[in-house]
Amino acid sequence: MDEMLLPLRALLLGVFIISALLLPPASACGPGRGIGKRRHPKKLTPLAYKQFIPNVAEKTLGASGRYEGKITRNSERFKELTPNYNSDIIFKDEENTAADRLMTQRCKDKLNALAISVMNQWPGVKLRVTEGWDEDGHHSEESLHYEGRAVDITTSDRERSKYGMLARLAVEAGFDWVYYESKAHIHCSVKAENSVAAKSGGCFPGNATVWTEGGGTKALRELLPGERVLAADETGRMVYSDFLLFIDRQESVRKLYYVIETSHPKEIIRLTAAHLIFVSENGTKSFKSVFASDVSPGDRVFIADHTLMHLKEVTVERVHLEEDIGAYAPVTSHGTVVINGVLASCYAVIEEHSWAHIAFAPLRFAFKLFSFLTPQDYKSPPNHLHLEGVHWYSQALYHLGTWLLDSDSLHPLGMSS
Repeated sequence: MDEMLLPLRALLLGVFIISALLLPPASACGPGRGIGKRRHPKKLTPLAYKQFIPNVAEKTLGASGRYEGKITRNSERFKELTPNYNSDIIFKDEENTAADRLMTQRCKDKLNALAISVMNQWPGVKLRVTEGWDEDGHHSEESLHYEGRAVDITTSDRERSKYGMLARLAVEAGFDWVYYESKAHIHCSVKAENSVAAKSGGCFPGNATVWTEGGGTKALRELLPGERVLAADETGRMVYSDFLLFIDRQESVRKLYYVIETSHPKEIIRLTAAHLIFVSENGTKSFKSVFASDVSPGDRVFIADHTLMHLKEVTVERVHLEEDIGAYAPVTSHGTVVINGVLASCYAVIEEHSWAHIAFAPLRFAFKLFSFLTPQDYKSPPNHLHLEGVHWYSQALYHLGTWLLDSDSLHPLGMSS
């Protein structure tokens, strides 16, 4: 069966690529940000001395996350560290133990990306690491150097006039926190490999509920293709929409969710940072899709009355963060779904719901076609619902989107899983 699907997969991706390139400029949002346009090289601005990006404390959720404990050579977590033997990076290694070469895989990936940027920016100059993993206690208490999640860097020529731009290149390379800490070096750090803050994509927890056409609510993790769930069409009219598949499904993973609470009536919806939810635009009834991480108290979201089949605007009272178990991203025919009574998009990562809905059209068509040609008994989940992780189609769209769209059209956390 998998062999039979391969040509179809290639065809579907090809259809999307062609359709994306043929979208008219009117589908873009603002001047110079159209789908199908090549991005102009970004003008890079050096960081100022003592500036850090993002503009929050290093060990907060918005940056590299909390300290998780010192790693020693004898600890179980030592296996989390991997050596970096990249010949394009100079390691100072003043301890003569190769400790500066040890780091987490995420830190290694970002450092290697930065090394390429340095050579492109300054031909003949290499990236230099002065401090990496610290096993000797030379840094402040709870320093991320003790976990192999931080590096201090310079250029190989030690030309300090380059350090502001070096910091900017580190930001562009994807480090989760970059600090122009001293005149002599730049400090960079990353999230923990197992940190829920490092896991993005767009999902709801497994215990989130949907309203089914047959009446009553059902846990999202129990939803089966062929069932119809409460959603909304493009005009805001309440409809029951076919559930097609999960484009992300992870039963036991722990993720960090934005908890959005409304008042009068009180409803609570949990979404990952990059998931889209609808808010009222400028106090009107028109919909606007925003990332869950951009919702603030005072915003107006939409709750559903399944009895009267209409939507009502309510005010967001509180937004906070909580861990929860399971990650599920359902796709319906209409591209929307009512979760815990609140209307949300089925999509994530790309800021504009309508773009995502167009992009997923081939996948929706394929599953409609399969259900017509091969009717199934949905009393037990089909094979594709047993699969863990992000669907291949979503991954393909994300990588295509990074090429076609400006970076500010995508959620900053990307689609790591």
